[in-house]
Order: sequence, then structure tokens, then C-alpha cells
Amino acid sequence: MGILLAPSLLSGDFGDIRGTVKILNEGDADMLHLDIMDGVFVPNISFGFPVVDAIAKYSEKPLDAHLMITDPDPYIDRFCASGVSMLSVHYEVCTHLNRTVNHIKDKGMKAGVAINPHTPVSLLEDIIGDLDFVLLMSVNPGFSGQGFIQNTYSKLRRLKKLAEVINPDCLIEVDGGINVENAAAVKAAGADIIVAGSSVLGTKNPMAAMKELKTVCSG
Repeated sequence: MGILLAPSLLSGDFGDIRGTVKILNEGDADMLHLDIMDGVFVPNISFGFPVVDAIAKYSEKPLDAHLMITDPDPYIDRFCASGVSMLSVHYEVCTHLNRTVNHIKDKGMKAGVAINPHTPVSLLEDIIGDLDFVLLMSVNPGFSGQGFIQNTYSKLRRLKKLAEVINPDCLIEVDGGINVENAAAVKAAGADIIVAGSSVLGTKNPMAAMKELKTVCSG
């Protein structure tokens, strides 16, 4: 299976959301990745529901929202109402993770759990059976344009083995520092979905960048 590409809107032009989404609609993006930050769980604030709604209005592709916020539960219904198809919450902030995951699924969205670079994949053993996907952070969350953490490869292979044993249908998404130099290796280590921010929307030709990422992962 070829890699699924999820360009991150965090690296896009917020002065022209419609134009940015149009590029992704017409290009090789499989979904649009939305980084939602609260300035508490991560040291940055990104955007809220008015921007999510605007993106949803113009997008012809599924929306994949990554909640980097301390208390995601009160907002699950609202993300569903905005048209989000995939919703991930962080292991590090969810006290009752199974309940949160079930809430997401009950709303008809694909449920994912994200883990930070320092969080062991073994902690997902009791929840991965209930997940549609895992989001493995390959940078410390909060800012786009960071360098890929090399330990991610071995961590990704461990996660892939865990998924194969417990839930082979669970997809693995990797986010942070992915570009044409490392995308193929990330796929080979077990990724099903790659998030690309600055390496797509931070370039002069996002259409060509998307095509190149898909091409290097097609082997």
C-alpha cells in the first residue's frame, strides 16, 4: 500500500485559507492535518473552531485533527460538528483514555491516540485494540519546521509489531520533520500516514512537493 499523505495546515497561509485548501484539494494530499494547540499542553497557540470551520467549508478531503490540548473531552462533539473525520488526543493528558476514545468513535469519527517522543509505545498495549490509528510524534509538539528525531525509526518498528499482534487494522501516523530525504525510511519502518508541514506548504511549489513525497514512498 502506498503512503497516505496528510499535509499540515499549520505551515499554510492563514491569510488565504481558501487558496491553501484549494492547493491541497487539487494535489496529492489524502487528508488535511489540523494541529490544534492550546498554549498549555504545548508552548504555542494555533487556531480554533472558526478556522476549522473555514477549512472544512472548502476542503474536499477528510480532515484529520490532532488535539494538543490539556482537556479534549469537552470539544469532541464540536469537532464532529465541524466535519472532522479523524480525531486524535494525547495519551499524556487523558485520565480516562478509553472513555475519551469511545466518545470519539460514538460520534462517528476515527479515533486516534498521539504520543510524544518520550512516551513509550508499550503504554498503548491496553488501548491499541480500540484505536483506528496511532499518531507517533517524531518531534516535540508545538512548532512546525523541527528536525526529525532519529530514535523514531526504532520506536515506529516497535509500535508496528504491537499493532500487528493486537490490532492489525490500526494505522500508524507519523508527524514531525518528515521530508523527501526521510519519508521512504519512515514508511519502511511501518508508517501508513505521514504528516508533512513545512516540507509541503513551506515550499514554493506545494503541488510538486506532494507529488515527490508520494513518489519516494511508492517503492
